[in-house]
Amino acid sequence: MSLPILAITSGEPAGIGPDLCAALPRRDWPARPVVLGDRAMIAARIHAVEPSVDLIDYVPDGTPRAGAIEVLHVPLTRPATPGRLDVANAPYVLSLLDRAISGCQSGEFAAMVTAPVHKGIICDAGVPFSGHTEYLAEATGTPLVVMMLVGGGLRVALATTHLPLKDVPAAITRPLLTDTLRILDADLRRHFGLASPRILVAGLNPHAGEGGHMGTEEIDTIAPVLEALRAEGMRLVGPLPADTLFVPHTLQQGDAVLAMFHDQGLPVLKHASFGGGVNVTLGLPIIRTSVDHGTALDLAGSGRADPGSLFAAVELAISMVRSRGAA
Repeated sequence: MSLPILAITSGEPAGIGPDLCAALPRRDWPARPVVLGDRAMIAARIHAVEPSVDLIDYVPDGTPRAGAIEVLHVPLTRPATPGRLDVANAPYVLSLLDRAISGCQSGEFAAMVTAPVHKGIICDAGVPFSGHTEYLAEATGTPLVVMMLVGGGLRVALATTHLPLKDVPAAITRPLLTDTLRILDADLRRHFGLASPRILVAGLNPHAGEGGHMGTEEIDTIAPVLEALRAEGMRLVGPLPADTLFVPHTLQQGDAVLAMFHDQGLPVLKHASFGGGVNVTLGLPIIRTSVDHGTALDLAGSGRADPGSLFAAVELAISMVRSRGAA
């Protein structure tokens, strides 16, 4: 039986993505991780960290070799220097994503795993870019995707992602919450093997609004959505005060948490798992996982970058591929 092929995008070339890829041969993966990036740049960065690792050119029907890294060559726009951003290479970073997406859509790749990119340098190149999640949604024609981070024994999904805090209340509508919870429930079943997932839903306001005294979004929007979806058979708990939702006793009652905004749920998860967490995009027609950290320009080329999050992202992608195949 052939091994599933995973597209590993090496990310911002001035960051630690290429360094992280150097560590892939440390594990005997039940898959073929293929690194997408400029071959010469990848070779230079890998050999600075792991001199004994061989690079072989990726061929779809090829055979992986122990201790080697398969590389799918995508040329840089301009030579890259570790730690030094160059706006000229922003199109290169996006071309890595585009190649991985097209390969996943065609069935060439079973999943894609992304190393970190630098949002600012892509925006500086004139491309509005708020993150992988939104880019993947647009590229695949998916009207709504859900960001979920996994790590430290937690699964935390987000109703809204990269929005200014002042814009969050207006963004949390009944249609958005309904569609988000349906995606979360469906993908927990499809990709995580949960036959009847239990989802803990946070309120928006302190103390989940405290009966309307600290905000009415829970009464006007969140609670009615939960009631309607429970009637469809979903197992939903909430809206719960976010400050006590993450205590162990409450977490034991759920398989995943839906937080209302980025910094409501992710600080807790990153405290529990930083360096080993995984970002998952739910609702896509393809499987995508990612590291849970940034480009760490100060560590690029130093040999000190921790590959723990990349390893966890690869492991989760493989697990999701298997769950999809078993469904």
